[in-house]
Amino acid sequence: MNHPTTLPRRHLLAASAAALSAAGLASWTGAAHAQSPATAAPKPLPGYAGWKSSNALIVHSSGTLETRRGTFGTSVVTPSNQLYVRNNLPAPDAAILDDRNAWVVRVEGVKNPRELTLAELKTLGLETVATVLQCSGNGRGFFPSKPSGTPWTVGAAGCVVWSGVPVRNVVAALGGVAGGMAYVTGTGGEKLPEGVDPLRVLVERSVPIQAMEDAILAWEMNGEPLSLAHGGPLRLIVPGYQGVNNIKYIKRLAFTEAQSQARIMQHGYRMTPPGAKASPDQPSVWEMTVKSWINGPLPEQGPLKAGMVQVHGVAFGGTRGIKGVEVSVDGGKTWQAAQLIGPDLGRFAWRQFVLPVRLGAGNHVLASRATDTAGNVQPEQREENVGGYNNASWADHAVTVAVA
Repeated sequence: MNHPTTLPRRHLLAASAAALSAAGLASWTGAAHAQSPATAAPKPLPGYAGWKSSNALIVHSSGTLETRRGTFGTSVVTPSNQLYVRNNLPAPDAAILDDRNAWVVRVEGVKNPRELTLAELKTLGLETVATVLQCSGNGRGFFPSKPSGTPWTVGAAGCVVWSGVPVRNVVAALGGVAGGMAYVTGTGGEKLPEGVDPLRVLVERSVPIQAMEDAILAWEMNGEPLSLAHGGPLRLIVPGYQGVNNIKYIKRLAFTEAQSQARIMQHGYRMTPPGAKASPDQPSVWEMTVKSWINGPLPEQGPLKAGMVQVHGVAFGGTRGIKGVEVSVDGGKTWQAAQLIGPDLGRFAWRQFVLPVRLGAGNHVLASRATDTAGNVQPEQREENVGGYNNASWADHAVTVAVA
């Protein structure tokens, strides 16, 4: 159930600091936010997400909530009340959910551009898709360079089910895409801070136009109306792409010749090499790559008893499905094929895997390595970059457990 509430002033102030940081005007992701989840002081859930399970989440800031690794469980779909939150700007006023069907999105770059209400969008088609939603900084906490930003480990991700209208249906209803367009550009409906150049803080991202074939404008998540915390009343979902490209509170959907000029597109979320400055000529954070990690057993669950153990976790391939997963109990020296379990919800969802193993007394380094349907294998090492993005390293995500 969604429980929209007014965002308390203290959270608005903290989230406004986040907005200024995105604009390069303040640094709110310094030492205080670089603490590991184990050492960070407990913080209350922000008002707009107060309905979530506090025991399942690590509150890094008012706009960054991380799912605890031990709460992912062994089911495919991540419960809404345990799903992570990452906001680049403060959430809008909850009043935007009072009349969801009145929400308006402007569609541009088509032959017959116009504004459409959510009620009108609901007449154009319906599709349901399960996707992995993941912040591109998931795994940043494993970078020895300690990049600026939230030190996520694995919890800035989840697998959820969306319902909405396919973007291709909307395009067809408006006469098709105009000529020369190369990108799909989504613009968020957050209120922008006053006195700041809008392009420095605007949440606006462009993705290659081919992503349109799978994208939907979603008004429902996990069988419920989309909450304010996750972009309600309407969100652009681009399956297989990192979370920042899935625009919350979408108010403009444009087909454009060039990428957005917003800072979050031109300089933000770029794969910037160490020692360099972000620039538009560097690869943008778009499609996710093949990745997996183990969710149990975990070291924080205490010593294990010698004997049989069910090693389990999740694996996903971005825009591709998962072909298989291997598990190692000796830090990657040897590997065994794991079993994929549970329902296959499609190529954009993650798969649960399990390997029953017998562990003797001592310490064991548990790791997983996934392969997608195109044959791409999860790498051992991360790709070093200034922002700490796209960490798929199986070595970084390994865990060490003690067996008595």
